Amino acid sequence: MPAPENRFKQALHAGQVQIGLWLGLANAYTAEICAGAGFDWLLIDGEHAPNDLPLMMAQLQAIAAGRGEAVVRLPIGEAWQIKQVLDIGAQTLLIPMVETAEQARALVRATRYPPHGVRGVGAALARASNFNRIGDYLQTADEEICLLLQVESRAGLAAIEEIAAIEGVDGIFIGPADLAADMGYIGKPGAPEVQEAVENGLGRILTAGKAAGILTADQTLARRYIALGATFVAVGSDVGLLTQGLTQRRDAFRADTEETGGKPIGGGTY
Repeated sequence: MPAPENRFKQALHAGQVQIGLWLGLANAYTAEICAGAGFDWLLIDGEHAPNDLPLMMAQLQAIAAGRGEAVVRLPIGEAWQIKQVLDIGAQTLLIPMVETAEQARALVRATRYPPHGVRGVGAALARASNFNRIGDYLQTADEEICLLLQVESRAGLAAIEEIAAIEGVDGIFIGPADLAADMGYIGKPGAPEVQEAVENGLGRILTAGKAAGILTADQTLARRYIALGATFVAVGSDVGLLTQGLTQRRDAFRADTEETGGKPIGGGTY
């Protein structure tokens, strides 16, 4: 029996648009709720959310109950972290702050078993191999790994073609927030200069033959990126949707009570 098929990787290679959601609440219960909503992929954020390895594993287990595919973003592209996350069952990784082809080559090697890489052979203890119940996991795992590299600086943008040329890189993701900061527009990813750089980068990724990805909560921008050819697009986050919904609900009832001078609507009692 081979390693589980990576449907997300298959969809990217087929050029099918995949709509995703960022998970930053670091909680398996909310991950399960989000997975049930029907997104194509859900990203467990280990860079800016308070996630550790057990929390990531719990969210992978929760997402597996839905139809969406899990992606894990590590805080940094260290081989030891990559090994651990792959062993708990992640098959698609997003690695931030990639700026060179040398980095990309090392990251590919970190996701592959010898002789093609340096991933440690310990799958008998791992959830990834169903605790050694997948007899030929070691022989088939490499093909199901999907490696996405995050370009989010001027140096990274300049090296897109070299990064994309590395065999084993499945997609390149542009990070508008950090790119904006690097360009001198911190907190302003929507600035025309930043958007021009983003769109140029997306086009170059596609020309290089790789899947292009991005995150934005702006629905207009998300649709534009898809129209430009982006194939894996995250359209919001659990944190953003929760805070937005809470604020809207609070404001709706605050307006009601202000109109009535703080008295119960309809004349009842609290």
